[in-house]
Amino acid sequence: MRRGLLIILVLGIGGIGATGFYVASRGEHRRPEDQTRAVHAERRVIGSTMNATGTIRLRVGSEVRVGSQASGIVRALNVTVGSRVKAGDVIAEIDDRPLQARLADAEAQANLDRASMERAEVNYRRALALASQSLIPVQQADDLRLALEEARAKYQKAIRDRDVVKVDLSYVAIRAPISGTVASVSTQRGETVAASFSAPTFVTIIGEHALELIAMVDETDIANVRRGNPAAFTVDAYPAHDFPGIVERVAPKATIVSGVVNYEVTIQIRNDQELLKPDMTANISIQTTQHEALVLPSAAVQRDGEQTFVYLAGRTPPERRPVVTGAKEAGMVEIRRGISETDTVLVQGVNAGNAKPTS
Repeated sequence: MRRGLLIILVLGIGGIGATGFYVASRGEHRRPEDQTRAVHAERRVIGSTMNATGTIRLRVGSEVRVGSQASGIVRALNVTVGSRVKAGDVIAEIDDRPLQARLADAEAQANLDRASMERAEVNYRRALALASQSLIPVQQADDLRLALEEARAKYQKAIRDRDVVKVDLSYVAIRAPISGTVASVSTQRGETVAASFSAPTFVTIIGEHALELIAMVDETDIANVRRGNPAAFTVDAYPAHDFPGIVERVAPKATIVSGVVNYEVTIQIRNDQELLKPDMTANISIQTTQHEALVLPSAAVQRDGEQTFVYLAGRTPPERRPVVTGAKEAGMVEIRRGISETDTVLVQGVNAGNAKPTS
């Protein structure tokens, strides 16, 4: 009796294990398929593209060196390299005590000259009244008139001197002229700056949206490039990220290097400038004319390092097929080589580790 129960128990456990293994293995093989959909390449009329290389650089006028027109000790420095600033933010402050003393002296002198002018005006009015009655010589009245004019001029000069000190005092707070990012800091807190001959540089600010792309286009391709042509490019730091742009201008004069004639094409970067840095090298595709091409959804095309590939349905695991891509338009990618219209391509969800590579 016990032997029979033992046999039944062993068989039951074995059956449960086999069922679990079957379900697990079916789930493992079906999971990628459940996350994918099959598509066929189709033919469409898309824009022809011209490929070139280029460099990210700063726009002219986007880099500003901020200096000081006031001399003195740096009392505060409020930024470091990489700080984000807005136009009008206080970057640094100069010790204003010497200027405050000069301002007080200038105001005292202005008050003194005003009192002298008022005294001269009273003397002239008295002399004018006496001269009208021939009680004093006319010459004496004329001298008092000239003295009044001199006193007025001295008072006006004192006012101007006081205003000059006020202007100098406004320079002790050094403000950002533009919004952007601090690229370098040349002066530190506690240092003495002298602005007698030239304005010392405190910081260098790179403005927002300061980058542009300069493409070097061969003379054989430049005839098809026009202002307003859409463009896309990648950089080595983000090889799988397509940055959009638009042609802004084409240089009228060629750049000749080692006998090769190229023309500089300036491309305005539309989005994601914060990911880019000056002097990055870019691989550029500029859309020029239109042509018929074999296309796939962008999600079907994947990258592994520098290789571009798709997954073909019909095998287990799916076949990994290298392809050569071209232009991109409205979520579709041109396939120049690697597949035909009869191939069925999987979109997303395939485990690349289980794929079968082919040439």
